[in-house]
Amino acid sequence: MLLETALLQMQKFHDAEGATRTYRRILKLDPHNKIAWYNLGVLAQQNDNTADAREAYENALKVDPHYASALLNEAILLRPSEPDRAIGLLERAIAAEPGAATAHLQLAQILAERNRDAEAAAEFRRAVEADPSLRSQVPEDFQDSVGSSPTSSQERSTR
Repeated sequence: MLLETALLQMQKFHDAEGATRTYRRILKLDPHNKIAWYNLGVLAQQNDNTADAREAYENALKVDPHYASALLNEAILLRPSEPDRAIGLLERAIAAEPGAATAHLQLAQILAERNRDAEAAAEFRRAVEADPSLRSQVPEDFQDSVGSSPTSSQERSTR
């Protein structure tokens, strides 16, 4: 019930302070609630409080080291300052959820920034295979690696 209340506060009522208080109450009752830790991280990240966000994601990952959402969000948080650590987190997220399109996209972007083009191309391809709507986020230099979008006649022939 408290989780539902916090989610409503966070999403429907845009009451970040109320949601934060509710998640903290949940954690007093259950310090191993990965969802409460994760959502505290999201709230802190939305408020540009990177230290609290990172701590919350780390606590979620102590509860569940394979929690893909926490791995992804912490990687996004660390990408500018610790790209190697972000790569490791994204690889763990992908291992936990191989079809995690956003994790593939984030990993591809970091690899491209580090001039690891062959690896980046493969990750961009995986991202678009998992979620074709991400094609528009693939840099021009890597568009060929994701293939062309199917024509309407090709789509009809596969139905």
